[in-house]
Amino acid sequence: MGVEVDIAVRAQARRGGAPTWDVRTDTVLWVDGPARSVHRFTPGRADHEMDVPQLIGAGKPRALGGLVLHLDEGIALFESTGTTRTWLVYWAREGVTAGATAIDGKGRLWATTISPDRSDGWLARVSASGSATIALGGLTAVTGLDWSPDGALMYLAVDGRLDVLDHDPATGEIAARRPLCEVGEALGGMCVDADGGIWVALREAGELRRFTPDGALDRTAALPARRPTGCCFGGEELTDLYVTTARDGVDEPGEADGALLVLPDAGTGLRPFAFAG
Repeated sequence: MGVEVDIAVRAQARRGGAPTWDVRTDTVLWVDGPARSVHRFTPGRADHEMDVPQLIGAGKPRALGGLVLHLDEGIALFESTGTTRTWLVYWAREGVTAGATAIDGKGRLWATTISPDRSDGWLARVSASGSATIALGGLTAVTGLDWSPDGALMYLAVDGRLDVLDHDPATGEIAARRPLCEVGEALGGMCVDADGGIWVALREAGELRRFTPDGALDRTAALPARRPTGCCFGGEELTDLYVTTARDGVDEPGEADGALLVLPDAGTGLRPFAFAG
C-alpha cells in the first residue's frame, strides 16, 4: 500500500508511545516513557513537553480537565496546570512497568502492566472514583488495547497476535478471550477505525498493518521509521493517522526514528473518549 507519510514532530524520542487525540483541544497527546515526559502536539504549530516523576506508559485526557497518567506505580491524576499530582490507584510492585492504556465509551480507564518475567501482568479496569478491578491476570506483555465501533468486542495486541474478547459496554465485563489472528511480528500499540478495521504497529518491521474485524490482513503501510510503537486517528475529521516511534535500539537512527509521524487521509477514526474522573 503506497501511502503518504510526513513527520509531524521532529522529535528524538527514546520510546514514543500511546498517541491519543484530545477532541477538546484538537491536539495529540503522546509520551516518551524512558524520558519520563508527556507531549501535547498542536498540528501545524508546536509540540509542548511536560516532565513526570517516573516512567510513564500513557497520558489520557480527563473529562474534568487535566490528564490521567498511567505510571509504573499506578494511575495518577494531573491537574490542567500539570503541577499537582494525585494518586488514583497505587499498585507499586518491584519491577512492574506500565503497559497499554485505553478509555472506553463509559469513561473507564483500562490499563495493563508488564511483570519482570513478562508472564504475570494484569489488565485493570479503573472507574472515575478510583475503584479498580483486575479484569484479567497472568498476562504477558500487552502492547495495545481498543474496542470495536459498537463496544461489543475488546481487542488486545499480545505475543505476536491479536486477541479478541466479548465486552459489555454497560458494565465493562469481559469474557471469552480467544485469538483473532496471528501476526508473527512484535506488536506495538493499536487503534480501531470507524469501519472496524484494526490498525497495529509492528515494532520491528517498520510498518503498520490493518486487519479486518474477522482477522484478515487488509492493508500494509511502510514507514520511514524502523520502530513504530503506536497509532491513533486525529485531525478535525479524524482522518489523519498519527504514529509514535522509538529511537532506542535503532542502529544509526534517521530523522524519522523517534519522531511523531502522520499519514494524512489514511481512513476515518472513531471519536476518542476522555476519562470520566
